[in-house]
Amino acid sequence: MASRAGPRASGTDGSDFQHRERVASHYQMSVALKSEIRKLNIVHVVIWVLILAQVTVSQLNLVSHDVVASPYQWQYPYLLSLLPTVFSFMAMPRNNISYLVISMISAGLFCIAPIIYGSMEMFPMAQQLYRHGKAYRFIFGISAVSVMYLVLVIAVQVHAWQIYYSKQLLDAWFTSTQDKKKK
Repeated sequence: MASRAGPRASGTDGSDFQHRERVASHYQMSVALKSEIRKLNIVHVVIWVLILAQVTVSQLNLVSHDVVASPYQWQYPYLLSLLPTVFSFMAMPRNNISYLVISMISAGLFCIAPIIYGSMEMFPMAQQLYRHGKAYRFIFGISAVSVMYLVLVIAVQVHAWQIYYSKQLLDAWFTSTQDKKKK
C-alpha cells in the first residue's frame, strides 16, 4: 500500500504502475453516458412539466386565456413524451438493452414527431408576428409563439442529444456483451 508520508517501498522508483489493472474503456464510457442521459432526462421532465402546466391550466380554466394561452395541438401528443424518459430511466440501473431501444424508438415517435408538427403548426403565427408584429396568444404577456418556439428549440436539442447518447451507450453495452461472449 502507498503511504502519504514515510519512505517509499524499497526496490521501486514509482514507475511500476503499468502492470496494474484498469477499468475497461466501455465501462468508463457507460458510466459517463448514463450520467449525461440522466441529466438530459431531467431537463426533459422539466420541459414536460411546463407543458403539462400550460395544458392543465388551460383545460381547467384556472386563469384567463389572456394570461395563459390555450395550448397548441402539438402539445397534447407531446405529453406522451414522458414514456421514453421512463423507459430510459428503467434501462440505466441494470444495463437493459431492450428498454433503451424502446426508449430510443419512442423518443422519435413521441418527442421528435410532435416537435416537427408543432414547428409547422406555429409557423404561420410566427410569420405573422415577424412580418406584422401582431400576436393574438400570450403567456404572461409574452407572445405564445415566441415562448413555444424557444421551448421547441430547447426540446429538439435535448431529444437529439438523448438519442445520440443512447446510441453511444447501446454501442458500449454491445461491446461489453460481445467481450463476454468471446470469453
